[in-house]
Amino acid sequence: TLAVDIGGTGIKALVLSATGKPLTERNRIKTPRPATPGAVITTIVGLAKDQGKFDRVSVGFPGVVRRGVTVTAPNLDGNWRNFKLAEALSEKLGKPVRVANDADVQGFGAIEGHGVELVLTLGTGMGSALFVDGRLVPNLEMAHHPYQRGRTYEELLGDKARKKIGKKKWNRRLITAIATLEHAFNYNRLYIGGGNAQKIILKLPSNTRIVENVVGLLGGIALWRDQP
Repeated sequence: TLAVDIGGTGIKALVLSATGKPLTERNRIKTPRPATPGAVITTIVGLAKDQGKFDRVSVGFPGVVRRGVTVTAPNLDGNWRNFKLAEALSEKLGKPVRVANDADVQGFGAIEGHGVELVLTLGTGMGSALFVDGRLVPNLEMAHHPYQRGRTYEELLGDKARKKIGKKKWNRRLITAIATLEHAFNYNRLYIGGGNAQKIILKLPSNTRIVENVVGLLGGIALWRDQP
């Protein structure tokens, strides 16, 4: 399985075995600007050529996805609205393609599958995924919910905010947001991934774990669980 992770700043890819183990080295290319569907697909095709042989493709996408169609893409380009990504990429690569929200994919790679588990991805924007006993609660877009004074989680915790207010204040905001989310979801465990997870300097609650960025690719195998 060729696993692809589309991010606001970078697009990553590697090939996974049938059991979800990496078979190749992860490649990363900067996300093109503007990040139109055509430009992103061209980038993925280039990454795929470097990865060698594969039979199918899993894609993590930074927005709402329904049946392979991208509904929103707040950190990419307006032309992604209602774009048939799975179909378009399948035509280019000649392989079956499945697409899911990037935080959902990262969650599949991170969770233990017991109780209520919440996943946050901190990067250009913010992603979220909720699982109950290993089952995904679809289309949880916490990032765009109002959080403080009419501003959303993403507006307060996205990369633009981090650069504006600095690492220390951003960390304090994050700890406050985590406390709010724990009261809202009463989760057993919280997983934090994405590029900015490495910029966390304050002590996290005992039920919170930082996961490596590659988990956003490893979870791609879960999109094919109904097939060997």
